[in-house]
Amino acid sequence: MAYRRNKIGTSTSSFGVPGRINHDSSKFYDSRLYEGLDKGKKIKYIENKIEEKFLNQIFCKSSEHMDELPDNSVHLMVTSPPYNVSKQYDDDLTLEEYLKLLRNVWEETYRVLVPGGRACINIANLGRKPYIPIHAYIVEDMQKIGFLMRGEIIWNKASSASPSTAWGSWLSAANPVLRDIHEYILIYSKDTYSRSGKGKKNSIKKEEFLEWTKSVWTFPAVSARKIGHPAPFPEELPHRLIQLYTFKDDVILDSFVGSGTTCISAFRDKRNYVGYDIDSSYVN
Repeated sequence: MAYRRNKIGTSTSSFGVPGRINHDSSKFYDSRLYEGLDKGKKIKYIENKIEEKFLNQIFCKSSEHMDELPDNSVHLMVTSPPYNVSKQYDDDLTLEEYLKLLRNVWEETYRVLVPGGRACINIANLGRKPYIPIHAYIVEDMQKIGFLMRGEIIWNKASSASPSTAWGSWLSAANPVLRDIHEYILIYSKDTYSRSGKGKKNSIKKEEFLEWTKSVWTFPAVSARKIGHPAPFPEELPHRLIQLYTFKDDVILDSFVGSGTTCISAFRDKRNYVGYDIDSSYVN
Protein backbone atom coordinates (compact mmCIF):
# COMPACT_ATOMS: atom_id res chain seq x y z
CA MET A 1 0.00 0.00 0.00
CA ALA A 2 1.66 3.20 -1.16
CA TYR A 3 2.13 5.81 1.56
CA ARG A 4 4.20 8.99 1.47
CA ARG A 5 5.19 11.26 4.37
CA ASN A 6 6.70 14.70 4.23
CA LYS A 7 6.85 17.78 6.42
CA ILE A 8 3.74 19.27 4.82
CA GLY A 9 1.32 16.40 5.43
CA THR A 10 0.31 13.10 3.93
CA SER A 11 -0.93 11.78 0.64
CA THR A 12 -2.46 8.38 0.08
CA SER A 13 -3.01 6.24 -2.98
CA SER A 14 -5.78 4.09 -1.54
CA PHE A 15 -8.76 4.56 0.74
CA GLY A 16 -8.36 4.00 4.49
CA VAL A 17 -4.65 4.76 4.84
CA PRO A 18 -3.85 6.27 8.28
CA GLY A 19 -2.06 9.54 8.95
CA ARG A 20 -4.77 12.10 8.20
CA ILE A 21 -3.42 15.25 9.88
CA ASN A 22 -2.82 17.87 7.12
CA HIS A 23 -3.88 15.15 4.72
CA ASP A 24 -4.15 15.96 1.00
CA SER A 25 -7.39 14.27 -0.07
CA SER A 26 -7.74 16.05 -3.42
CA LYS A 27 -6.94 12.89 -5.40
CA PHE A 28 -9.80 11.03 -3.72
CA TYR A 29 -12.36 13.82 -4.17
CA ASP A 30 -11.28 14.39 -7.78
CA SER A 31 -12.11 10.78 -8.62
CA ARG A 32 -15.10 9.93 -10.82
CA LEU A 33 -16.97 8.66 -7.76
CA TYR A 34 -17.52 12.29 -6.78
CA GLU A 35 -18.24 13.51 -10.30
CA GLY A 36 -21.34 15.71 -10.37
CA LEU A 37 -21.80 15.75 -6.58
CA ASP A 38 -22.11 19.01 -4.65
CA LYS A 39 -18.84 19.53 -2.76
CA GLY A 40 -19.79 22.94 -1.41
CA LYS A 41 -18.98 26.33 -2.84
CA LYS A 42 -17.16 29.52 -2.04
CA ILE A 43 -19.72 32.07 -0.93
CA LYS A 44 -19.78 35.38 0.88
CA TYR A 45 -20.45 34.95 4.58
CA ILE A 46 -23.63 36.73 5.64
CA GLU A 47 -24.93 36.82 9.20
CA ASN A 48 -28.05 38.78 10.09
CA LYS A 49 -29.01 39.59 13.66
CA ILE A 50 -32.18 38.30 15.26
CA GLU A 51 -34.17 40.95 17.09
CA GLU A 52 -33.47 40.83 20.81
CA LYS A 53 -37.15 40.25 21.62
CA PHE A 54 -37.10 36.99 19.64
CA LEU A 55 -33.93 35.57 21.20
CA ASN A 56 -34.17 32.96 23.96
CA GLN A 57 -37.86 32.47 23.29
CA ILE A 58 -40.05 29.45 22.51
CA PHE A 59 -42.89 30.13 20.10
CA CYS A 60 -46.19 28.25 20.01
CA LYS A 61 -46.50 27.81 16.26
CA SER A 62 -45.35 25.61 13.41
CA SER A 63 -41.70 25.91 12.40
CA GLU A 64 -42.83 25.72 8.78
CA HIS A 65 -42.98 29.53 9.03
CA MET A 66 -40.28 30.97 11.29
CA ASP A 67 -41.13 34.60 10.56
CA GLU A 68 -39.28 35.79 13.67
CA LEU A 69 -35.96 34.71 12.16
CA PRO A 70 -34.32 36.57 9.25
CA ASP A 71 -32.35 34.82 6.52
CA ASN A 72 -28.83 33.73 7.56
CA SER A 73 -29.29 34.24 11.30
CA VAL A 74 -29.04 30.81 12.99
CA HIS A 75 -25.81 28.88 13.54
CA LEU A 76 -27.09 25.42 14.45
CA MET A 77 -30.36 23.50 14.43
CA VAL A 78 -30.69 20.48 16.73
CA THR A 79 -34.04 18.74 16.67
CA SER A 80 -35.91 15.46 16.81
CA PRO A 81 -39.15 15.54 14.82
CA PRO A 82 -42.31 13.82 16.07
CA TYR A 83 -42.57 10.24 14.83
CA ASN A 84 -46.19 10.35 13.61
CA VAL A 85 -47.06 7.02 15.23
CA SER A 86 -50.14 8.12 17.16
CA LYS A 87 -48.33 9.24 20.29
CA GLN A 88 -50.27 11.86 22.22
CA TYR A 89 -48.46 14.73 20.49
CA ASP A 90 -48.58 13.35 16.94
CA ASP A 91 -50.97 13.95 14.07
CA ASP A 92 -52.01 10.79 12.26
CA LEU A 93 -50.48 11.68 8.88
CA THR A 94 -49.77 9.45 5.92
CA LEU A 95 -46.08 8.86 5.24
CA GLU A 96 -46.13 11.35 2.35
CA GLU A 97 -47.96 13.97 4.44
CA TYR A 98 -45.46 13.47 7.25
CA LEU A 99 -42.45 13.81 4.95
CA LYS A 100 -43.98 16.92 3.36
CA LEU A 101 -44.29 18.52 6.80
CA LEU A 102 -40.64 17.73 7.49
CA ARG A 103 -39.55 19.05 4.08
CA ASN A 104 -41.31 22.35 4.79
CA VAL A 105 -39.40 22.66 8.06
CA TRP A 106 -36.06 21.68 6.50
CA GLU A 107 -36.54 24.27 3.73
CA GLU A 108 -37.28 26.96 6.31
CA THR A 109 -34.27 25.82 8.32
CA TYR A 110 -32.09 26.18 5.23
CA ARG A 111 -33.29 29.77 4.86
CA VAL A 112 -32.46 30.82 8.41
CA LEU A 113 -29.07 29.11 8.73
CA VAL A 114 -25.94 31.18 8.14
CA PRO A 115 -23.58 29.97 5.37
CA GLY A 116 -21.82 26.97 6.86
CA GLY A 117 -24.49 26.69 9.54
CA ARG A 118 -25.25 23.14 10.68
CA ALA A 119 -28.44 21.10 10.97
CA CYS A 120 -28.52 18.02 13.21
CA ILE A 121 -31.55 15.73 13.09
CA ASN A 122 -32.10 12.95 15.62
CA ILE A 123 -34.38 10.27 14.17
CA ALA A 124 -35.29 6.62 14.68
CA ASN A 125 -36.67 4.28 12.04
CA LEU A 126 -40.08 2.70 12.53
CA GLY A 127 -41.90 -0.62 12.40
CA ARG A 128 -40.99 -4.03 11.03
CA LYS A 129 -43.82 -5.08 8.66
CA PRO A 130 -42.63 -3.16 6.74
CA TYR A 131 -39.65 -1.37 8.25
CA ILE A 132 -39.81 2.37 7.42
CA PRO A 133 -36.31 3.87 7.03
CA ILE A 134 -37.30 7.44 7.97
CA HIS A 135 -33.66 8.51 8.09
CA ALA A 136 -33.20 7.49 4.42
CA TYR A 137 -36.16 9.63 3.33
CA ILE A 138 -34.76 12.59 5.27
CA VAL A 139 -31.30 12.14 3.73
CA GLU A 140 -32.81 12.26 0.24
CA ASP A 141 -34.96 15.31 0.96
CA MET A 142 -32.15 17.25 2.63
CA GLN A 143 -29.90 16.74 -0.39
CA LYS A 144 -32.66 17.88 -2.76
CA ILE A 145 -33.04 21.07 -0.71
CA GLY A 146 -29.32 21.75 -1.08
CA PHE A 147 -27.86 20.72 2.26
CA LEU A 148 -24.38 19.20 2.32
CA MET A 149 -24.26 15.99 4.32
CA ARG A 150 -21.35 15.90 6.78
CA GLY A 151 -22.04 12.39 8.09
CA GLU A 152 -24.20 10.53 10.57
CA ILE A 153 -23.79 9.54 14.19
CA ILE A 154 -25.17 6.31 15.57
CA TRP A 155 -26.56 6.95 19.04
CA ASN A 156 -26.16 3.64 20.85
CA LYS A 157 -28.68 3.70 23.70
CA ALA A 158 -27.33 0.35 24.92
CA SER A 159 -28.91 -1.00 28.12
CA SER A 160 -31.33 1.95 28.39
CA ALA A 161 -33.04 1.06 25.09
CA SER A 162 -36.59 -0.23 25.19
CA PRO A 163 -36.57 -3.81 26.60
CA SER A 164 -38.48 -5.18 23.63
CA THR A 165 -39.21 -8.90 23.59
CA ALA A 166 -40.58 -8.86 20.02
CA TRP A 167 -38.10 -11.43 18.73
CA GLY A 168 -40.47 -12.70 16.04
CA SER A 169 -39.80 -16.40 15.65
CA TRP A 170 -38.00 -17.36 18.88
CA LEU A 171 -34.77 -19.29 18.20
CA SER A 172 -35.91 -19.92 14.64
CA ALA A 173 -34.84 -18.66 11.22
CA ALA A 174 -38.52 -18.53 10.18
CA ASN A 175 -38.88 -14.82 11.05
CA PRO A 176 -36.39 -13.40 13.59
CA VAL A 177 -36.95 -9.69 14.29
CA LEU A 178 -34.25 -7.13 15.01
CA ARG A 179 -34.62 -5.03 18.16
CA ASP A 180 -33.30 -1.49 17.68
CA ILE A 181 -31.03 -0.09 20.38
CA HIS A 182 -29.87 2.84 18.28
CA GLU A 183 -31.05 6.07 16.70
CA TYR A 184 -29.46 8.29 14.06
CA ILE A 185 -28.14 11.84 14.24
CA LEU A 186 -27.86 13.19 10.69
CA ILE A 187 -25.41 16.08 10.26
CA TYR A 188 -25.64 18.74 7.52
CA SER A 189 -24.20 22.10 6.52
CA LYS A 190 -25.64 24.89 4.42
CA ASP A 191 -23.70 25.73 1.21
CA THR A 192 -20.21 25.16 2.63
CA TYR A 193 -18.62 22.83 5.18
CA SER A 194 -16.74 25.57 7.06
CA ARG A 195 -18.15 28.66 8.71
CA SER A 196 -16.63 31.87 9.93
CA GLY A 197 -15.15 31.82 13.42
CA LYS A 198 -13.75 35.35 13.36
CA GLY A 199 -14.05 36.92 16.80
CA LYS A 200 -15.72 33.76 18.18
CA LYS A 201 -14.70 31.59 21.13
CA ASN A 202 -14.69 27.78 21.26
CA SER A 203 -15.64 25.99 24.47
CA ILE A 204 -15.01 22.32 23.66
CA LYS A 205 -12.19 20.52 25.47
CA LYS A 206 -9.51 18.41 23.79
CA GLU A 207 -10.73 15.12 25.29
CA GLU A 208 -14.32 15.90 24.28
CA PHE A 209 -13.30 16.75 20.71
CA LEU A 210 -11.37 13.50 20.32
CA GLU A 211 -14.29 11.44 21.65
CA TRP A 212 -17.23 13.27 20.09
CA THR A 213 -15.83 13.29 16.56
CA LYS A 214 -16.26 9.50 16.57
CA SER A 215 -19.32 8.31 14.65
CA VAL A 216 -20.80 6.17 17.45
CA TRP A 217 -21.98 7.78 20.68
CA THR A 218 -22.96 5.65 23.65
CA PHE A 219 -25.02 7.16 26.45
CA PRO A 220 -28.38 6.25 28.00
CA ALA A 221 -31.80 7.50 27.00
CA VAL A 222 -34.01 9.29 29.53
CA SER A 223 -37.34 8.32 31.01
CA ALA A 224 -40.40 9.73 29.24
CA ARG A 225 -42.23 9.72 32.57
CA LYS A 226 -39.46 11.65 34.31
CA ILE A 227 -39.22 14.30 31.56
CA GLY A 228 -42.97 14.54 30.93
CA HIS A 229 -42.75 13.98 27.17
CA PRO A 230 -43.37 10.78 25.17
CA ALA A 231 -40.07 10.87 23.28
CA PRO A 232 -37.40 13.01 24.98
CA PHE A 233 -33.72 12.86 24.19
CA PRO A 234 -31.14 13.35 26.98
CA GLU A 235 -29.37 16.66 27.44
CA GLU A 236 -26.10 14.95 26.54
CA LEU A 237 -27.20 14.76 22.89
CA PRO A 238 -27.66 18.49 22.13
CA HIS A 239 -24.81 19.38 24.51
CA ARG A 240 -22.30 17.43 22.42
CA LEU A 241 -23.60 18.87 19.15
CA ILE A 242 -23.59 22.43 20.50
CA GLN A 243 -20.02 22.11 21.75
CA LEU A 244 -18.82 20.44 18.57
CA TYR A 245 -20.49 22.67 15.99
CA THR A 246 -20.89 26.15 17.53
CA PHE A 247 -19.03 28.96 19.23
CA LYS A 248 -20.03 30.79 22.41
CA ASP A 249 -23.00 33.17 21.99
CA ASP A 250 -24.15 31.47 18.76
CA VAL A 251 -27.87 30.92 18.12
CA ILE A 252 -29.28 27.39 18.47
CA LEU A 253 -32.64 26.47 16.91
CA ASP A 254 -34.95 23.60 17.82
CA SER A 255 -37.82 23.44 15.34
CA PHE A 256 -39.66 20.68 17.27
CA VAL A 257 -38.86 21.79 20.79
CA GLY A 258 -40.88 19.23 22.77
CA SER A 259 -39.53 19.03 26.32
CA GLY A 260 -37.05 21.83 25.63
CA THR A 261 -33.83 19.86 26.09
CA THR A 262 -32.01 21.65 23.26
CA CYS A 263 -32.87 25.06 24.72
CA ILE A 264 -31.72 23.99 28.18
CA SER A 265 -28.41 22.79 26.75
CA ALA A 266 -27.96 25.99 24.76
CA PHE A 267 -28.53 28.09 27.88
CA ARG A 268 -26.12 26.04 29.98
CA ASP A 269 -23.51 26.11 27.21
CA LYS A 270 -23.72 29.93 27.00
CA ARG A 271 -25.48 30.04 23.66
CA ASN A 272 -28.74 31.70 22.62
CA TYR A 273 -31.75 29.65 21.57
CA VAL A 274 -35.02 29.84 19.65
CA GLY A 275 -37.61 27.07 19.79
CA TYR A 276 -40.90 26.18 18.10
CA ASP A 277 -43.68 23.81 19.10
CA ILE A 278 -47.40 23.65 18.32
CA ASP A 279 -48.32 22.20 21.74
CA SER A 280 -48.92 25.02 24.22
CA SER A 281 -48.35 22.74 27.23
CA TYR A 282 -44.79 21.99 26.09
CA VAL A 283 -44.17 25.65 25.29
CA ASN A 284 -45.30 26.60 28.80
